[in-house]
Amino acid sequence: MTNYEKLQHREWGCKYYVVLIPKYRRKVLYGTIRRYLGEVFHRLTRHKESVIEEGHLTSDHVHMLISIPPKYAVGQVVGYTERKSAIHVARYSGERRRGFVGYHLWVRGTSCRRWGGTSR
Repeated sequence: MTNYEKLQHREWGCKYYVVLIPKYRRKVLYGTIRRYLGEVFHRLTRHKESVIEEGHLTSDHVHMLISIPPKYAVGQVVGYTERKSAIHVARYSGERRRGFVGYHLWVRGTSCRRWGGTSR
């Protein structure tokens, strides 16, 4: 049975499976950045009242299962998370290591799929 979360006038259970890939499939998500980036993703999704249910970081992509309330568009939450995490990574490691193209870390197209559940 699916656990539904509640807003003022509705119950909802919307989860989305999102895959983020760095530009040119560079293997930049390792070491200190990897530990730091997980914390950044959790903090940024909480800004949009969303929760990362599960997540996995590899050296060249990120898998996340995000629970997003229906008052936000999926693209709005994912785009916000992509933009802000790229800024964090560039500020954190941009001075030490080149290879980041400005603040553009992620590819333009993001794979996003609905993960069951409905809104009542």
